[in-house]
Amino acid sequence: MGNCTAPQYKNNGADIDYLNYWPATANIIHLDGRLQEFKQPIKAIDILSQNPNCFLCSSESMFIGSQVPRLPEDEELQVGQIYFLMPLSKSQATLTLQELCSLAIKASSAISHVNNINWC
Repeated sequence: MGNCTAPQYKNNGADIDYLNYWPATANIIHLDGRLQEFKQPIKAIDILSQNPNCFLCSSESMFIGSQVPRLPEDEELQVGQIYFLMPLSKSQATLTLQELCSLAIKASSAISHVNNINWC
């Protein structure tokens, strides 16, 4: 879904690094739009065992016109990355612009609702 940068803010003329105020986490967007964040290392299999009809994909590896690549079950989720739980039925489908935009909106909405975060 493209590269993102952490915003910089000014406080009395001094730069404030956004990342100093938010803990580094691996972020998972669930099918229902819920955000789940992990401060500690976790493997994909740990998430998939709780979501048996889904697969995980990294937002960094999603491109229009290609299949959504499945994250290997033994891969450790990376801090600072956004992952999507996707239904198995989408594992062979080609990603469209509309679907990618829908996922981006879902991620943006989930991340902006800080009160709904489930820290693990």
